[in-house]
Amino acid sequence: QVQLVESGGGLVQPGGSLRLSCAASGFSFSIYTINWYRQAPGKQRELVAGITRGLSTNYADSVKGRFTISRDNAKNTVYLQMNNLKPEDTAVYYCNAYSFNRDYWGQGTQVTVSS
Repeated sequence: QVQLVESGGGLVQPGGSLRLSCAASGFSFSIYTINWYRQAPGKQRELVAGITRGLSTNYADSVKGRFTISRDNAKNTVYLQMNNLKPEDTAVYYCNAYSFNRDYWGQGTQVTVSS
């Protein structure tokens, strides 16, 4: 069965770092665009970062220069390195795998940035 499992979230102080992982199984991971989304309480879901099968990347303006998305197709895993975290980064972070005719989602991992 198709699975996307996020991990690496937690509580961190402002200015700290976290690395999120998304482990995929049950589909052809390497041909999918992989995205990280986040949703804070009372807010709309927001696209944070994406990486294509050709390793092109894009980022929300709010995280440019602080977050880095990468993928390891041999491990069917995508990462989101988050540096210089701010309280406004607090949200549930979701991994999304997208192709022209398929769209899969993980269950999310909580990131809380607070002093």
